[in-house]
Amino acid sequence: MKHLRSLVGKELESYFGSPMALIFLGVFLVFTLYTFFWVEAFFAGGLAELRGLFRWMPVLLIFLISALTMRQWSEEQRSGTLETLLTLPVGSLTLVVAKFASVMIMVALALALTLPLPITVANLGNIDWGPVAAGYLATLLLSAAYVGLGLFASSRTDNQIVALIITVVVGGLLYFAGSTTATEFVPPAMADFLRAIGTDSRFQSIQRGVLDLRDLVYYLTLTGVFLTLNVLSVQSIRWSRGHDRVRQREILLSSLLIANLVLSNIWLHPLRFLRVDVTEQQEYSLSETTKTLLDGLVEPLKITGFFSAKTHPQLAPVVSGIADMLAEYDIAGGANVEVQVLDPTTDPDLELDATQTYGINPIPFQIEERYESAVRNSYFHVLIRYADQHIVLQVADLVKVTNDRDGTTNVQLDTLEYTLTRAIKQVVYGFQSVEAVLDSLGEPVTLSFLVTPGQLNEQANTDMELIIATGEELAASSGYFEFEVVNPDAEGARFPREMLINSWGLEPYPPSMVSPSDYYFHLVLDLAGELHLIFPRGGISRSSIRTVIDETIQRTQPGFLRTVGLWLPPNIPTQSILGQQLDPLASWNTVQSSLSSEFEVEVVDLESGPVGDHIDVLFLIAPQYMSEFSLFAIDQFLMRGGSLIVAASNFGIAPHPLSGDLSLTGTPLNLNEMLAHHGIVVEPLLVLDLQNTPFPVNIPRQVDNLTVSEYQALDYPFFVDIRSDAMEGNHPAVSGLPAITLNYASPITIDPELNAERDAVTLLYSSEDSWVTDVPDIRPNFEAYPNFGFDVAPEDVRKRHPLAVTVQGRFDSFFKDRPNPWLEEGAESPEDTEGLLTEFNVIESSPLDTRLAVIGSAEFLDDFILNLMRILVQDQVTNNLLFVQNLVDWSQEDVELLSIRARGNTIRLLKPLTQQEQIRFEVLNYVVALLALIVIAGIWRWRSTNQIPLDADPGERML
Repeated sequence: MKHLRSLVGKELESYFGSPMALIFLGVFLVFTLYTFFWVEAFFAGGLAELRGLFRWMPVLLIFLISALTMRQWSEEQRSGTLETLLTLPVGSLTLVVAKFASVMIMVALALALTLPLPITVANLGNIDWGPVAAGYLATLLLSAAYVGLGLFASSRTDNQIVALIITVVVGGLLYFAGSTTATEFVPPAMADFLRAIGTDSRFQSIQRGVLDLRDLVYYLTLTGVFLTLNVLSVQSIRWSRGHDRVRQREILLSSLLIANLVLSNIWLHPLRFLRVDVTEQQEYSLSETTKTLLDGLVEPLKITGFFSAKTHPQLAPVVSGIADMLAEYDIAGGANVEVQVLDPTTDPDLELDATQTYGINPIPFQIEERYESAVRNSYFHVLIRYADQHIVLQVADLVKVTNDRDGTTNVQLDTLEYTLTRAIKQVVYGFQSVEAVLDSLGEPVTLSFLVTPGQLNEQANTDMELIIATGEELAASSGYFEFEVVNPDAEGARFPREMLINSWGLEPYPPSMVSPSDYYFHLVLDLAGELHLIFPRGGISRSSIRTVIDETIQRTQPGFLRTVGLWLPPNIPTQSILGQQLDPLASWNTVQSSLSSEFEVEVVDLESGPVGDHIDVLFLIAPQYMSEFSLFAIDQFLMRGGSLIVAASNFGIAPHPLSGDLSLTGTPLNLNEMLAHHGIVVEPLLVLDLQNTPFPVNIPRQVDNLTVSEYQALDYPFFVDIRSDAMEGNHPAVSGLPAITLNYASPITIDPELNAERDAVTLLYSSEDSWVTDVPDIRPNFEAYPNFGFDVAPEDVRKRHPLAVTVQGRFDSFFKDRPNPWLEEGAESPEDTEGLLTEFNVIESSPLDTRLAVIGSAEFLDDFILNLMRILVQDQVTNNLLFVQNLVDWSQEDVELLSIRARGNTIRLLKPLTQQEQIRFEVLNYVVALLALIVIAGIWRWRSTNQIPLDADPGERML
């Protein structure tokens, strides 16, 4: 070991004794900082990650390490000192390891000088340290392989330039082997082989945050093979012509070592589970939610991946990622899960079965071949089967396509575990019949008919007899079902009136034509201690009662696909000042599509009657122009225990009547009175915030005689940028979301007295640098306000404002003391208002766990605004849509998959920075790098100057 330290010290002395070391470190830092801040445009991207640092490492290290290693053995041979080294009392292995260690120390020192970058990113955002550590590990492993290659090349020639060229060429071939450029034009089997031996493909696997034993062994194999060849090359100089047996033995041992290293990779290749996920949210590992679901399977679950060998070149690399994830399901599910990855094009019977039975057809992809464009039809599907249920996932479900700033298209897996687990839940719970659900509960379901029969009219008595007869039939036909009739006013009743009101929050119907006094006429389903108030649709009949009971039982299952009733404002065109009709700017296709990808979505008409019982969540976007009929439908949906989400706004975007530019107009938010009744007020104000998402402004620029239009980012205080520190972090609706943008938002006030007995939570706030205005002038005026474009409120006026709230508890009806708008004028008997009992009675209070969410903006879901934000910050659009999906899941208490969705879609954003702050942080990194180089040079200079040579013991003298 003492000899090894001395040799390593000698090599480092040779580096720092000349400008070589500082040139290497300087070039490395210049290239790294340039690519990070300029090529990758770190601040423009706005993401708190270091992908831009590691993306170029595989290419950069080829050239820099080639320059470091080219002289290691070549110079020894050229100057004649190699023979002197070989006479030292050390073996060839020690000599090789010493040179290898000295170069690796230089590489490690260079990487250490880049540590200010992750520290800077950590100060500017919520960085995930797992991929950062994995990236540095991958860089060291890749460097070790390149160093081994460079040393071997240097040992084979006394010409440094030749050694450099050999290292660059072989290193470049290993790099390009696994790239899309190489795999695009070769058969699939060859493409898989090239990806397996490519240094870049292995590097990217580790750098994303997954330490796969196969990747680690691959790099150690490359390093071991080249170092073994290096030792053999150096040792060959010691051989004399008369020692053939020694030569043969050493060649044989080296060959056996290399063969074992290669065979270890072949043996490990199918073992996909030997890996560790070091990402903070375990993004590439199965969650406990998925494992619990797989453990509870009672029937075999079959997952089949259909992938053509010849597919789109950009889809080919992600197939292996899908196969790896499916293997995780196979391992976690054990005997309950069967996974296959097949190519239908190789088996006509399989292809016919996939097409005819499951409707799986090849997808046409346009590709660029060597000499022309072509269309390639290939399979890219995942089929999930459970008993008689199945779901087919296609390209749009499995991958996400994004574009870099330079126009490069990237294809990557899109929350794969969430997509697969959600599909599995759908087929598993879709297969379960009502009887199977009842059996899983372990105890009978009780249907209680709460009725006070004393003074009901003739029609109500008829309906009561029908309900009792139907309930008794259901109880007689199933051992899992019980039925009871309860009169809350009877002495000794199981559910007395006081208990219903105080404990359940179940108020009687008020006096009406049905009964001269208040009365109960309620159906309550008790499912394992959870009470569900049910309302038969379309009048009372045997079929409607049975249907609503079955749907209620199935809806309690976590895999049941929820139905969202979506109300959208009418598209009302406006007129310009010249009388020309202007089409409305607002549309809501993006949010509708986003919700449809997770739930059943039905656009509802509130004017025609009550909200259907099959609707689980009512989502109102920009509610306006609502009649009393619509308000009554909303109110009674909430009173029945339905969940209500309101994206409310007092302002809406519209074309300016004079210029046609974007402008804001006041909207008649007549839902405000109802919300105020529940203690929530959406103020008629606009929030402006210095912490904001930029607005893309199209600015023409003159280039010679040509006008070029380009987008520039403008600080825009009406686009409020809400970060995690301004969210209620423990709430499932915002858990895992790094940022949300609310556009043209209004502040929300919660009445503490009206919500004293409810659980009211403020989800989102603006920053401390926000203020409000009642003037909807959203166009910047740089003539009046040259610095910012808007009048910024004084600092003592600025404060944070609530922008989104959730309330859970019992609500009183808005129509409790108001006339029922559905009562027909002049009706004097039940015959005049047929169906009034079940359709239009006023429910005066809701269940105790009713949920209401209000967001002070509707424009944050508007297609026009979302498309504007996509120009600069695609990630904010994704976060807005995730927030809405999370709110729906929260409203239904179906939060099992929220953590998977959040961790798969978490986008870590930088804190908002001004251009001056960005420049300051960038320059700071340049200064730190320069000072580090100066310090290293100074320390080494001081050490060299003040070092006192000592006489070594003659027996240990080496040099």
